[in-house]
Amino acid sequence: MASSKVGSIGEYIREQRTRAKISLRQLADVSGISNPYLSQIERGLRKPSAEILQQIAKGLRISAEALYVQAGILEDREADTDVQAAVRADLLLTERQKQVLLDIYASFLKENEATGVFDDVRDDTGPDDDEPAVHEQNGKEEVG
Repeated sequence: MASSKVGSIGEYIREQRTRAKISLRQLADVSGISNPYLSQIERGLRKPSAEILQQIAKGLRISAEALYVQAGILEDREADTDVQAAVRADLLLTERQKQVLLDIYASFLKENEATGVFDDVRDDTGPDDDEPAVHEQNGKEEVG
């Protein structure tokens, strides 16, 4: 079973590299991993560590998490929200900063879910189209 995972991660890396139109040598240069070692990973002869996968992910400009899932290091999870996707895609943040932001965001979501704060917001995000909006101006309500 482990050998099929090793092969699949190598195939996945090769596929991502091909899609990015990057040669094996170019990936080796940008990731700091030797060309022969990368070749062995792609051919399924070597099982890369999490650190190596992270370097490869940076070189391919993809999520390290995607490689971890493919390698069997992490379990697949639900799709990202827009906020999570934006944080992960931000090139100006370090991996540590991204993780801290994602942890804080997850804690807010968990807290809101536990307290039911936004239950009614998810069902009704604004006035119905057939209801006029009511605006308050100078202490008087105006329909508009």
